[in-house]
Amino acid sequence: MEAHADDGQRFMQLALDQAQLAWQAGEVPVGAVVVKDGVVIAIGRNAPIGSSDPTAHAEIIALRAAAAALGNYRLPGCELYVTLEPCLMCAGAMLHARLARVVYGATDPKTGAGGSVVNVFEHGQLNHQTAVSGGLMAAECGAMLRGFFAERRRAARAPAAAPADGASTG
Repeated sequence: MEAHADDGQRFMQLALDQAQLAWQAGEVPVGAVVVKDGVVIAIGRNAPIGSSDPTAHAEIIALRAAAAALGNYRLPGCELYVTLEPCLMCAGAMLHARLARVVYGATDPKTGAGGSVVNVFEHGQLNHQTAVSGGLMAAECGAMLRGFFAERRRAARAPAAAPADGASTG
């Protein structure tokens, strides 16, 4: 079930579009797309802050939508494209969903479960195997994340800055 490179880039661009929407909502910009037979069947974007739900990662939202679309909690033959390497929770959900393949953009050296910190997809003793590959549009995916966090750091420093005109703040 190997998608053409152009299709993969198209699907990752759709995931990046979802990540941009997450950013606009004040969430860490991660987006995901589930594809079956070359057709997008579900999308997701990060929403844990706005939903007060620690499981509302882009991948989980996309998996839930795909399961609803197919009427099945298992998603055989489906591929998931995500802008950031999945965390352990999301990787576990992907395995339980029986995804055929996961493709991510940027690596996550702090919580990545697709090879950066651990690779849960490589454990042959698990009852299902999901192929994983990373680095698709990694520069674009990483740039969005870096831009988001740089903006957050600037905003956090801004209130501490003295007024430019020398006026009193008190």
